[in-house]
Amino acid sequence: MTEILLKNADLILTMDESRQELSKADILVRDGQIARIGQRLVTQGEVHDVSGCLVTPGLVNTHHHLYQTLTRAVPGGQDALLFGWLQTLYPIWSRFGPEEMFTSAQIGLAELALSGCTLSSDHLYLYPNGARLEDTIAAASELGMRFHPTRGAMSIGESDGGLPPDHLVENEAAILDDMVRVVDAFHDPSEGAMCRVGLAPCSPFSVSRDLMRDAALLARDKGVMLHTHLAENDEDIAYSQAQFGCRPGQYAEELGWTGPDVWHAHCVKLDGAEIDLFSRSETGVAHCPCSNCRLGSGIAPVRAMRDAGVKVGLGADGSASNDNGNLMLEARQAMLLQRVANGADAMSAREALEIATRGGADVLGRPDCGRLMPGKRADIAVWDTRGIESAGSWDPAALLLAGPMSVKHLFVEGRQIVRDGHITTIDLPRVIERQNTLARALQA
Repeated sequence: MTEILLKNADLILTMDESRQELSKADILVRDGQIARIGQRLVTQGEVHDVSGCLVTPGLVNTHHHLYQTLTRAVPGGQDALLFGWLQTLYPIWSRFGPEEMFTSAQIGLAELALSGCTLSSDHLYLYPNGARLEDTIAAASELGMRFHPTRGAMSIGESDGGLPPDHLVENEAAILDDMVRVVDAFHDPSEGAMCRVGLAPCSPFSVSRDLMRDAALLARDKGVMLHTHLAENDEDIAYSQAQFGCRPGQYAEELGWTGPDVWHAHCVKLDGAEIDLFSRSETGVAHCPCSNCRLGSGIAPVRAMRDAGVKVGLGADGSASNDNGNLMLEARQAMLLQRVANGADAMSAREALEIATRGGADVLGRPDCGRLMPGKRADIAVWDTRGIESAGSWDPAALLLAGPMSVKHLFVEGRQIVRDGHITTIDLPRVIERQNTLARALQA
């Protein structure tokens, strides 16, 4: 039995069923789970004094393309809309291989961890030059991050009217075979799992109707979740109406892509009927506010989604369309955009933080994460509120208004992976150096 005790927290935001906020309290962790939360707790194990700190559940990232950390701020894509941005980057991504996938995933996950993230999904939909999903799984395992990779896919190339070059797309039978392989090899359905695998054709405009339907059938047969991009911008809506004769929500419903085991990225352009559909079907949404701003896609109707009961989590999205992987900044941006669209009282700092923690865990089907309660996983973020960012703050819980955007300590399954603002599990300077070497090679 292994125990650790987080002692003397100034404030704990539990995100439990009643959203308790506990002052001057402790958290006892036993064998990767939260055992007790209260005052004057004791242990024979390791003690961490977190005086002067706010403690929250670890943040949850529901949408990312980790491989894109190798293509930040690419000049040809800096000011492009979604489709033009993709056409600029596809030729660069086609030069990736296993090492690029592994290293970029380590960088992306480490960046997320430093922002307080303990559980991240990833949407990997291209596999050039021998790259495989396990390249990213190995990166997450070495870092110690809880991971939900998805086996993405593209099957419609330029010669068939799609956006990606033909050499980046795959045969659909081979895609389905590899989906079976990675689920059987890496998916852990048990509570507390460190790795679960989902199935994720890239988007309705990059695979066939048959593959969308077959992937849904396969996911249900295997008991795994489904993920894709949906209703991201006006171009996306126009394409759906021209090619499928309906809006994206209707297309998704017809192919089995709604339900509690499905979450869609972006959903910037969902209309009222689609929001109602997602609410009735318990379909989740990964909201990616910074990426949506960067690509000029618009402001997602998060307030309307939340009011209708739609499950909403946050996504950093890929670093080629965000350039940053800080999930706290994402939560702040989500809050600010809803205020821009709907007024200053449209979203509080507490609600935005709830979306970033409990909300994301629920989207990923992980009620064992995203809240600090006895019996839940010990995924814990500790924020030092004695620094300049919080100086003068009257409300430490309003972290997104006045507080640090980087974590002091981070625990995943009770294991400390960030200590005093530094990654403990990998040699991050060496990984950064390798990342920069790979990026320079891609530019040559």
